[in-house]
Amino acid sequence: MILHITSKVEWLEAQKRGEYVAASLQSEGFIHCSTGKQVLHVANAFYRGRTDLVLLQIDEAKLNSGVKWEPPAGPPAPGHFPTDLFPHVYGPINLTAVFAVFDFPPDPVAATFSLPPQLH
Repeated sequence: MILHITSKVEWLEAQKRGEYVAASLQSEGFIHCSTGKQVLHVANAFYRGRTDLVLLQIDEAKLNSGVKWEPPAGPPAPGHFPTDLFPHVYGPINLTAVFAVFDFPPDPVAATFSLPPQLH
């Protein structure tokens, strides 16, 4: 399983459209995803202050688009090394590949993210 962070609004739009497409697909050619070990570093580095997020759990084997495991597209999030490989989805994410969707709020006091209990 791979994970992707998105907003609740973007996820609702994907359900209406029949597939999920992140802005990075057009700007960079792929959709950024993470593993369970990577996602909290990414969330805390790039999504701090956001309270409107969901976490998509994606079954890589059910994706219609290709996945490549590659180094980070930009500077790695704190806690990662430039040699860490991230799953990049090269095309839309078909909804049938989304295994589960979890609310992904930060802790109200610490303002940091934690994995949903179902992913521990």
